[in-house]
Amino acid sequence: MGRRPGPSVRLKLTLSYAAFLVIAGALLLAAVWVFLLRGRSRSLSIPDPSDFLRVFDPSNFGPVVFVPAGILVLAFLLVFGLVGGWILAGRMLTPLIRITDVTRKVANGPLSHRIRLPGRRDEFRELADSFDTMLARLEAHVAAQQRFAANASHELRTPLAVTQALLEVARDDPDGDTRALFERLRQVNTRAIDLTEALLVLSRANQRSFTTEPVDLSLMAEEAIETLLPLAEQHGVTLETCGETSTTLGSPALLLQLTTNLVHNAIGHNLPHAGTVWVTTSARTDTVALTVENTGEQLTAALVATLTEPFQRGTDRLHTGHAGVGLGLAIVNSITQAHDGTLTLAPRPAGGLRVTVCLPAAPARTPPERPGPASVRTAPARPAARPRPERPRGI
Repeated sequence: MGRRPGPSVRLKLTLSYAAFLVIAGALLLAAVWVFLLRGRSRSLSIPDPSDFLRVFDPSNFGPVVFVPAGILVLAFLLVFGLVGGWILAGRMLTPLIRITDVTRKVANGPLSHRIRLPGRRDEFRELADSFDTMLARLEAHVAAQQRFAANASHELRTPLAVTQALLEVARDDPDGDTRALFERLRQVNTRAIDLTEALLVLSRANQRSFTTEPVDLSLMAEEAIETLLPLAEQHGVTLETCGETSTTLGSPALLLQLTTNLVHNAIGHNLPHAGTVWVTTSARTDTVALTVENTGEQLTAALVATLTEPFQRGTDRLHTGHAGVGLGLAIVNSITQAHDGTLTLAPRPAGGLRVTVCLPAAPARTPPERPGPASVRTAPARPAARPRPERPRGI
């Protein structure tokens, strides 16, 4: 923004200090005149220049010499206020100068610079600490975006490279099995489409370009389980859900995607046989929670802390037919943040992962009708159901 040059803050503070001292001195001299000297003489003559020599003689102090003495006092206060105000303003503005220097360095260089203003807390130090916190978050965000761009480029390049290799093989071997080639190309193309859709969902969640309405997380959990039940039956994973009505404000499509990703991730990272997934919803006064737990291999806290990064995979998936694109928990984290919620990941002592999503509760209103009480669904107990095409898949 272009601005016309103006006086510095230090000069403004200096003039303010000096003006305050002069006004205070003038009021003090006026008070002395009114209450001490006004009754000593009814006439006030114009002082002679020689009267200035008798200013500091108490015997000669009176109405005649009071005016020149007051002028000298005001002149002294003006000079003292200008000099002292300039020094004091410089000392007071030193933290601001340091903040400005760091801001210029950050604007023209890396984001690693910090103010780190010493001393006890005051307005300037609170500003410096807030600026340091903002720089730290901005640096982390930029680094994450750079990693995401690099990983996304790599992931998008992989299916293209595979497709090119398959086409070259088919060109060099015209008599090859075209059916196998078409099937392989279909799989590669499906993976590229899934990755593109995942990136679009992630971008939409980060931009918060959605309208909000009351959403019951328990209904989202039941719908996600119904969609992924055939996958669970195929791999012998038991799905169990229970809880209470948990209504929040948000996008039904994104919250269903969040729930589906969590359940899909829990099925994919599970035991090879007789695994279990627990989906629970709960409601408190001002928050609602969705918790998804699954059995599986032992996970460390350090590994769990990286799972929300894009294209991070905790362990090799046991069901390789549903390998995903490594964006499932990253999308969950983005959707949670877009709904002003918190995402907590913790390893289970017995193995596996516990994921908890806490969202702000919707304002109190009449709860929506539910199809029935909390249920427990076991995969082998019912035949496979065909998933509805309009529902999101786990990414």
